[in-house]
Amino acid sequence: MEKVTRKGDLGILWRILKRARPYTLRVLIATALALVLAPLRSLAPYIINQLVDVFTQGSIAEEILKWVLIYISVMVLQVLVEYVFVYGTEWLGQRIVLDLRNELFDRLLDYKMRYFDQTPIGKNTTRVISDIETLGLVFTRQGLTMIVADLFSIFAVLYLMLITSVKLTLICVGTIPLMLIATYIFKEKVKLSFEIVRKKISEMNSFLQERISGMKTIQVMNVEEREGKVYKALNKAYTKANLNTIQYYAVFFPVVEIISSFALALMIWLGAGGVVKGELTLGVLVAFPMYVNRLFRPIRFLADKFNNVQMAMVASKRVFSLLDKEEYLEDTGEQSLVGFKGQVEFEHLYFSYDGQQDVLKDISFFIPAGSTTAIVGATGSGKTSIINIICKLYEYHRGHARIDGIEIKTLNNETLRRHLGIVLQDVFLFTGSILDNIRLRDQSISKQKVIDAARSIGAHEIIEHFPDQYDHILQERGANLSVGQRQLIAFVRVLVFDPTLLILDEATSSIDTMTERVIQKAIDKLTKDRTTIIIAHRLATIKNSNQVIVLDKGRIVEHGQYDELVQTSDGYFKKLYDMQFQTSVGEALS
Repeated sequence: MEKVTRKGDLGILWRILKRARPYTLRVLIATALALVLAPLRSLAPYIINQLVDVFTQGSIAEEILKWVLIYISVMVLQVLVEYVFVYGTEWLGQRIVLDLRNELFDRLLDYKMRYFDQTPIGKNTTRVISDIETLGLVFTRQGLTMIVADLFSIFAVLYLMLITSVKLTLICVGTIPLMLIATYIFKEKVKLSFEIVRKKISEMNSFLQERISGMKTIQVMNVEEREGKVYKALNKAYTKANLNTIQYYAVFFPVVEIISSFALALMIWLGAGGVVKGELTLGVLVAFPMYVNRLFRPIRFLADKFNNVQMAMVASKRVFSLLDKEEYLEDTGEQSLVGFKGQVEFEHLYFSYDGQQDVLKDISFFIPAGSTTAIVGATGSGKTSIINIICKLYEYHRGHARIDGIEIKTLNNETLRRHLGIVLQDVFLFTGSILDNIRLRDQSISKQKVIDAARSIGAHEIIEHFPDQYDHILQERGANLSVGQRQLIAFVRVLVFDPTLLILDEATSSIDTMTERVIQKAIDKLTKDRTTIIIAHRLATIKNSNQVIVLDKGRIVEHGQYDELVQTSDGYFKKLYDMQFQTSVGEALS
């Protein structure tokens, strides 16, 4: 469990407060309103005191009416100032939440793929949504701004109490140390409970996200009951953490109520005697219970607001730890590609995902601009790792990788990726229309350009069959499309962006033969006059490649033209080809 130290508390609180710097004027206005609210909240008992004394002394009606009008005016002014104060602080909190969510999402967009490989989706969701929402409490009526207003109110009430009756004030103040002790204990206990609550909700979000994404596997493998038990255990632990927090609230508020009631009873007992003896007026006796309520009420809720600030700091630590991570892929490249040709070269390159075990070992090859190169090999041989390096999704630690003779590390990310196009085996489509998925919300790409691209590779006729054609709404990850339809949309997307370097990563491995023919035509169209790298599963689809690179366990074991490799009787490629051919014949005969 993460714990925040005292020094850490102040550091994190300072970082939170700095988030309000762009809204300094609003912070100053909120502070000024808090100063105005302090006397306004405290004046009602004083006015009641004067009103009762005026009435009991038999004053004229005009005098009574004057105090009544003063009371009404103060109450109306208090309501108006309170409205502006509450709305202003809530607005400030929401704006800071908005800014921080945008900043955190922008940071996530730049994180290395390794971070997403190692971090559950639910954890990031909790940080961006729930934790940041909690952080915003610091600036709302439940947080620091209201704490400031309440402290001003307490001092204002104490001042009016002292000028009214020192004796009764001392009686009430004598119970405050007990309340402060109870508040401190409550604050510390709730802080620990909240840390556990945040941890448990993050675990639940991660578990739920993963299971919903993998629901098909859960149902097919008939493990619903086991997964249900795990979720129930997580849910129970989360509920227990919340109940522990509730228990502290259930104990604290009655204790505070007893302390304040004791102070009120003692004050009335002694105050009544003072009225009888003529030491106090009846107005003082009527007003002091109101003073006591205005004194103890903010003290009672200060504990809750301090708790909100602590919850915000715990959540903030999680948010700031994400912002402070060095996992983002820093775009240190300063070179831009002018006249991009698409020539790719690897020279004695080594690469590791974990920094220890190399998945690519001494890789060297050359891909001329405008040519088509196939990369083949068994699962885990390193094919996709080569693509990841070309796309600058991961950093290599030894050797060289160059495009058009320029080291990839030194290339500007935007410049490089503007010229890249990739179609993966598992096409990712977003919730939204087909049109938006093709042009990725780039409004500069016209609908007609999309239609022309789809028509050129045979996808237009398929899209036309959807109810709303290009405006047809896709479900999450394109679940309402077949694998082949998703592939075709991905091909249209690539063609619309017109890359110079095209990468096809197992693009035809999960589709039927009929759909493959359509997609193969699309591939022929796409690969024309482009540098193309094809990671192939079906070896028959790479016959027209200019060269074939064969990988095994992270090393290049063969390199040559398709026909040459097939005829090499003892070659690794020949073994892969024969195994696939025999499998295909067996499937056909069955």
